[in-house]
Amino acid sequence: MKLLTYQVKQGETISSIAQDFRISTAALLQANPSIQSVIYAGQHIIIPNLPDPSTIPYSIVVYIGAKKLQLYRLGRLIRTYPIAVGKILTTTPTGEFYIVNRQPKPGGPFGAYWLSLSKLHYGIHGTNDPSSIGKAVSKGCIRMHNQDVTELAATVPNGTKVTIIR
Repeated sequence: MKLLTYQVKQGETISSIAQDFRISTAALLQANPSIQSVIYAGQHIIIPNLPDPSTIPYSIVVYIGAKKLQLYRLGRLIRTYPIAVGKILTTTPTGEFYIVNRQPKPGGPFGAYWLSLSKLHYGIHGTNDPSSIGKAVSKGCIRMHNQDVTELAATVPNGTKVTIIR
């Protein structure tokens, strides 16, 4: 299986990347025997246990301002979902991320499903407050109606690229 190749961003460390991808530092170093303890911005590293997104037919684009999530298959839009996004003090991060793991029925305010993004503490999840959809109310996560996040989770695998745009 071809694995995800990640480009290191300014300020990231092996430890921070391991946390973002929910893997151990040891697993990250083992997958990248040529690196020691220091990495640099622009460097490419392998993320173990995640497929290369180019091998996945799906991709997701989140539009924060429009409060919508669009699902693409082979570059063609197949579904648009309404979402809730982060509020002013806890904005939804922008950039390119990947779905790194998932949990059905996570409990609490996370609704029917949780899809972790490759940024620690952020994800796409359901909600126990459907009236929040369409608003900027979250702590930065992307909230969806429970039936929508369940459908999305059944469609996209781990490793799916998620692009978040203001």
